[in-house]
Amino acid sequence: MSGHSKWHTIKHKKGALDAKRGKVFTKLIKEITVAARTGGTGDIDANARLRKAVTDAKAANMPNDTIDRAIKRGTGELEGVNYEEITYEGYGIGGVAVLIEPMTDNRNRTVAELRHLFSKNGGNLGEAGSVAWMFDKKGYIVIDKEAKNEDELFEIALEAGAEDMQDDGDSFEILTAPENFDDVNEAVKSAGIEPQVAEVSMIPQNYIHLEDADAAQMLKLFEAIEDHDDVQNVYANFDIDESEME
Repeated sequence: MSGHSKWHTIKHKKGALDAKRGKVFTKLIKEITVAARTGGTGDIDANARLRKAVTDAKAANMPNDTIDRAIKRGTGELEGVNYEEITYEGYGIGGVAVLIEPMTDNRNRTVAELRHLFSKNGGNLGEAGSVAWMFDKKGYIVIDKEAKNEDELFEIALEAGAEDMQDDGDSFEILTAPENFDDVNEAVKSAGIEPQVAEVSMIPQNYIHLEDADAAQMLKLFEAIEDHDDVQNVYANFDIDESEME
């Protein structure tokens, strides 16, 4: 895969450059609120999803009082909007599979707007189950190659419960079962390594390589979906040559 940029690499490079902090905060606040509600507690020690959401919010420099209010809205201590979690599936350019996870207080509005984004950018919204089978839910940790020797990192990850480690050019990708993600992530950090990316994600089983106009059009569609106010996560199975990205 060296010399290619996969969708999640592209997403995180874009995220690192994304100055739209207000939009980032909105998505993090929704995640904290829903994590507190679905986990049944505002105690981060007893709610793994909430713990991850709060960690991400602090990494984005969200004020503590904003985090606390979001937790209290989730637990019902403060009034707030009741967000619903949904999954939508669709097809991008060249048959690329797209999996979208919105949080919304108006399902009809969200699906209509996503359908419009797909049709406007050369894709189409699919039926439930049309592409979800092409993805596996995995813990996903990315480590810069300069941070640790490959053999040492592999041993640390494997002992903590990782399933696999892959060389992705200028970084290593560690994959775990979702339930082992926290243990592996903590083991990596305890070894003095700060991951570039650490999340539970939907990882494609295979990738579709795009070039030229198709690559540009797919990126346009991907960014349009990702920038939608209701969309928390979007996953896709495309890769593009790094030279073409530049």
